[in-house]
Amino acid sequence: MNEQEDNLQVFDEKTEREYTYLTVAAKNVWQKESVSDLAKFVNNSVQANVTGGRQVISTLKGYDQLLNLVLDEAIEHLTDSDDPLKTSGQTRSLGLIVCKGGAVMLVAPEDGSDEISNPFV
Repeated sequence: MNEQEDNLQVFDEKTEREYTYLTVAAKNVWQKESVSDLAKFVNNSVQANVTGGRQVISTLKGYDQLLNLVLDEAIEHLTDSDDPLKTSGQTRSLGLIVCKGGAVMLVAPEDGSDEISNPFV
């Protein structure tokens, strides 16, 4: 029997990750696969939002399956001290940084996103 025929693709809606269930030498093993395909953003400018409300615009240099990001020429947009959901207009240069995948909330192309007014306020 072909090994490919023994594999089962499963998508976990709770974690939003795809898993491959492999049968290898009578042992069943779960292998995680990344849902995100960031290869098209490498060496392009991206906006990364991380936990704590931080927004970083930088060049994506690399990533891994856990969504750890290597960002170059990073510029953080500082939040307003009175309202942490709004940016203050101030920035600070961070240079080359590594964002831990567990803290990454959003990765989007810089030129492909626009800020809109909140329809719920």
